Amino acid sequence: MEDIDAIAALQDPVRRRLYEYVAAQGREVGRNEAAEAAGVARTLAAHHLDRLTEVGLLESGSRRLTGRSGPGAGRPAKVYTRVRAERSVSLPARDYRTAAELLAEAAEQAGLDAGLCAAARRRGEALRGPAAPCGGLDEAMEVLAARGYEPHLEGAGTDDGAPGADGAESVGPASGAGPSVVVRMRNCPFHAVAERFPPLVCGMNLALLEGLLGTDGPVRARMDARPGECCVVVEHSKNKNH
Repeated sequence: MEDIDAIAALQDPVRRRLYEYVAAQGREVGRNEAAEAAGVARTLAAHHLDRLTEVGLLESGSRRLTGRSGPGAGRPAKVYTRVRAERSVSLPARDYRTAAELLAEAAEQAGLDAGLCAAARRRGEALRGPAAPCGGLDEAMEVLAARGYEPHLEGAGTDDGAPGADGAESVGPASGAGPSVVVRMRNCPFHAVAERFPPLVCGMNLALLEGLLGTDGPVRARMDARPGECCVVVEHSKNKNH
């Protein structure tokens, strides 16, 4: 019932906009920033953000948003981040996670990594269909966002994707980006199984994205694991022919 209550809380359009904004930032978000992004008053934003915290979709804390400390630094402000726990509802009840974990365990024990990656690459190619390989990072980000990866740019002109003074990530445009710019992904759609079987599932994920994005264009997927994010990143190829 807790999952149903949490998902039902997103029925309110303002609350859903606030949740989506906080989730998309990948960092702590204050009430003022969230209210401005959603186009609502701070008091209304605070009410909805606290409600999202109550149902377990966000977690809250406090820190000084000015970056200063000591006398005159101001009072700590309430900030919010997305909870990492998954929420899902299935009526009637289904348990695909257990099936996925059992299949992954059997595949790992049988050494079927190569076969799984080949199947994943074929599935990615089937999902891409007749479309050409992705022609740039903008297009790749659209494809990844549609699959739930929550992509974001990191690279040239940034400090490892850290937010700037205004709370926004300071990155240049994706189009024509050099090889130092990569697309990282805040969400792994296979997170629960990948936690238990990382080499197997991360390899499968890479192969799936290779098929989905293509390997004959200027965009490449490669492994570059980072805690709390997807194990795969996407970048512009360093091949001068592209």
